[in-house]
Amino acid sequence: MSETILASWRRCRLQGLVADERPSVALVERHQLGEMQEQHEVLRRLCRPELEALYASANHAGSIVVLTAPDGFILDALGNADFLDKAARVSLRPGAPWSEAATGTNAIGTALIERRAIEVRGGEHYYAPHKVLSCSASPIFDPHGEVVGVLDLSGESSSHHLHALGMVQLAVEQIEHRLFESGFDGADIVRIQPDAALLGTAREGMLVFEAHKLVAANRHALRLLGMDWSELGKRRYDELFASALPRPGSVTGMRCQSGEMVHARRDVPRQSSTPLRALRSTHVKPLRSPAPVFSPTMNEAIDRSVRLLDADIPLLLQGETGTGKEVVARELHRRSARAGAPFIAVNCAALPESLIESELFGYLPGAFTGARREGSPGLLREADGGTLFLDELGDMPLAMQSRLLRVLQEREVTPLGGSRAHPIDVTVIAATHRDLSAAAERGEFRADLYYRIAQSTLRLPALHEHVDLASVIEQLWRALGGDQIPMHLHPELVQDLANRRWPGNLRQLVGLLRSLMALGSVGSVVTRRDLPEDLRTHGSAQVLPHANLSGSLESIELHAIDEAIATCDGNVAAAARKLGVSRSTIYRRLAQHGAD
Repeated sequence: MSETILASWRRCRLQGLVADERPSVALVERHQLGEMQEQHEVLRRLCRPELEALYASANHAGSIVVLTAPDGFILDALGNADFLDKAARVSLRPGAPWSEAATGTNAIGTALIERRAIEVRGGEHYYAPHKVLSCSASPIFDPHGEVVGVLDLSGESSSHHLHALGMVQLAVEQIEHRLFESGFDGADIVRIQPDAALLGTAREGMLVFEAHKLVAANRHALRLLGMDWSELGKRRYDELFASALPRPGSVTGMRCQSGEMVHARRDVPRQSSTPLRALRSTHVKPLRSPAPVFSPTMNEAIDRSVRLLDADIPLLLQGETGTGKEVVARELHRRSARAGAPFIAVNCAALPESLIESELFGYLPGAFTGARREGSPGLLREADGGTLFLDELGDMPLAMQSRLLRVLQEREVTPLGGSRAHPIDVTVIAATHRDLSAAAERGEFRADLYYRIAQSTLRLPALHEHVDLASVIEQLWRALGGDQIPMHLHPELVQDLANRRWPGNLRQLVGLLRSLMALGSVGSVVTRRDLPEDLRTHGSAQVLPHANLSGSLESIELHAIDEAIATCDGNVAAAARKLGVSRSTIYRRLAQHGAD
């Protein structure tokens, strides 16, 4: 085994990856994959000729060609249909992360760390399920030395393609060469090659000078001059060449400062060209829904809850508004035995009381005025075989609670206007921000339904309860695409955000991070000056001690509402926006708590 592979295995062990276990690969949701593909559309378009050329070879050889984003997430996979199916079984498909941290030693992830072309065959893969693969990958560098993606050719380890790595490297050379075709208006672009016949091909060295300073180059040029990417922006033309710049459009011999002679051609300066959109646009579109971020403790709690759900034991999620109850519910479903079946989410607070019965239980044609001609099966039957998520169950009217209890007990549902019951098989996850036990004691919630759905519980901590909130903020920023853009949070801003109360919890924090990202620019560092004015002005008012937050969920909720209204000088609409809820919800909660 080569030293490169051994070093990768050591990194995997240091990260706590267990080679004998099956890797837990979390595919992004379909809409998130679409956003990632849109964010990297320029890269995908530039790579398309090479992808299609490799596809022809891959399809014939029973292999697939893969393009990833700079963080290792797969954007596209093309090739042999039979092997695509096999690859999907080990998550070698769009939307899957193949960084070394996520998937152990593999050509894509290890190439990203080594910043060079890598081949990983069969047993060299860290995780056992991946040993059926033989993979060759190379990072794709932009003219400034930034990795913008990875190209990979993968097949079965039993029939390794001897020239796979060479084919990938040639394809990447073509892609990197194409990256110089636009932009650099007014700059001096110099092409160099010891062999004059190779000028104008992907094997030539490309150098870009602005005011005689080297600002961009490709790998061939750096290799010819004995340099690396770190010297971009530091070296001047006369430090590299003893000859003067050639006349624009001419081909001539030039002597390097090392004494070596090369053939060179200087391009006619580009004027007011219309360059392709930058690989990373200066205007940023953050992901709408970041990948879930869970602490080790929460991951363990989720795994424990999955075992209960798989044993057909209902689960109640409890947490303040905005703590990510639906995110956790979807993760529970994804890890459960029913992951391939439907996940149906029902917001009991959002459904009007007049419609909740027909939406949940369905109805026959003509069951009531305004009913659809074909009727409706109802959300409960749509969840058959999968997971039913009852969000904000505490807000369900008492009359509906009685009927829901009967459905959960008898495992069958009768639509409105019908007499025949339909059997259903569902796993039930309920969620609430209320203290249902106390509500049941007060007669505001059916006690028998509470004991039915709360056979196991999982409490989601409020944001301020996290031991290391600064780390959570940084993870969320990365999950939103901060590293891909790139755009960074200043450490002082991270600490400032970590010291705040966040009454709207994750929903409020993620909303702020998305706003900061959308208003920022590529390569920038976001500071406290970039915060919205109300957070800069009233920052200290939101940094409150945690000691006042003990008690029931309802008392914590009332405290958060009071605090938000006070912060907004009595403006209930502004307080609702800050908490991430509707104004009517605040009025309803205050009435329930008997507050003025």
